[in-house]
Amino acid sequence: MAEKFHCPVETTLGLIGGKYKVLILWYLYNKKVLRYGELQKILKGITPKMLISQLRGLEADKLVERKVYPVVPPRVEYKLSELGESIIPIILEMKKWGEFYLKNTETHK
Repeated sequence: MAEKFHCPVETTLGLIGGKYKVLILWYLYNKKVLRYGELQKILKGITPKMLISQLRGLEADKLVERKVYPVVPPRVEYKLSELGESIIPIILEMKKWGEFYLKNTETHK
């Protein structure tokens, strides 16, 4: 985490903000362990460069752990760290609010 944040909300948004970080955390929570290729298939439209960038950021911020197996071809797996697990209640609340929002706006279209 290279940036200095001045507010706890800013800290949280800085760590999980962006188009894909929360989704990566969500899918790792649901699947427990995912390989790079699996994440790329799940995250429709993400470029390889963006996926690597997002994973590196989450790893640098200690939210995701990366395990490299010494095999050919290389096998890399990602999972939530203990710190990453701690943000799941927030993501579950975001999911709940998203469902509420969709339920209350679909009838107004």
